[in-house]
Amino acid sequence: MTDRPRLSIGLPVYNGEEYLAESFDALLGQTYEDFELVVSDNASTDGTEDVCRRYAAKDPRIRYLRLPRNIGATPNHNLVLAESRGELFKWASHDDLYGRDLLRRCVEALDERPEMILAHTGQAVIDGEGRVKVPYEYTLATDSPHAPERFRSLLFEPGGDDFYGVMRTDVLRRVKPMDSYHHADRTYVAEITLHGRFHQVPELLYFRRDHPNRAERANPSKRSRCVNLDPRRAGPLHPTPRLLAEYVWGFASAIRRAPLSPADRRACFRHLAAWMTSRARPGAGERVEDRAPVDPDRLAVSVDSLVAGREGRHT
Repeated sequence: MTDRPRLSIGLPVYNGEEYLAESFDALLGQTYEDFELVVSDNASTDGTEDVCRRYAAKDPRIRYLRLPRNIGATPNHNLVLAESRGELFKWASHDDLYGRDLLRRCVEALDERPEMILAHTGQAVIDGEGRVKVPYEYTLATDSPHAPERFRSLLFEPGGDDFYGVMRTDVLRRVKPMDSYHHADRTYVAEITLHGRFHQVPELLYFRRDHPNRAERANPSKRSRCVNLDPRRAGPLHPTPRLLAEYVWGFASAIRRAPLSPADRRACFRHLAAWMTSRARPGAGERVEDRAPVDPDRLAVSVDSLVAGREGRHT
């Protein structure tokens, strides 16, 4: 690895002791090795700090930051991006797992396709024990050469997790930092796709963990989720109607900021108006782990056979 790694991985974490070591193993055991892992500990009160320091002492690619107070999940996500040095960037979650070739396949995809600004892989949702719970077929038109079509697809189709793809850092520097209203990650990805096309690697290499302590489960209401994203949302000036209005305005302002032709900008606004008036069809934009579970035996893939470091390489 060079002094300036090609890829930066940003891992914001708060009280992630239960699954953090598994995620570290899966990331540090990747076949692609030219990366830094920027870990920002949001003033955790469990054993997260001990896990981070133990792994950082063994692998120089880890850059561990510990915040003196909990600034909220969204500012912490923005912080790891601000601290990154690579020309490519990827967010990682402390409780997810990754096939050992995920980084290599995504970097190769971007190298082979300079017109693409983001690469991601096939995914499935796993439970707390690592068992496959929900496989997911990606159907979004984010690879379309037409920005309005990419935007329309993100509005109306069940959403993927492109937020966790490998992205070109210079594009991320040009979009507005992620906000903390309800589903702000979706408006953030929508703005990114207005800047360029996404590529989906046709391999199952990303495993998103669903468990009772996951932020969306632990904070079931829109208001509580937003307070988790940013503690400043706890005040009386942030009722649920405002959070939803900010969500819609997030799409509109993304269209206004994006480098679009006048015709494409008008087309995007028409798609947004259609989405608002129809309120989107049932299930549009849902996360894959919120769907009905399926029989994991139907998947001809073993998570253990795909995930790097499951034998404790860095423990």
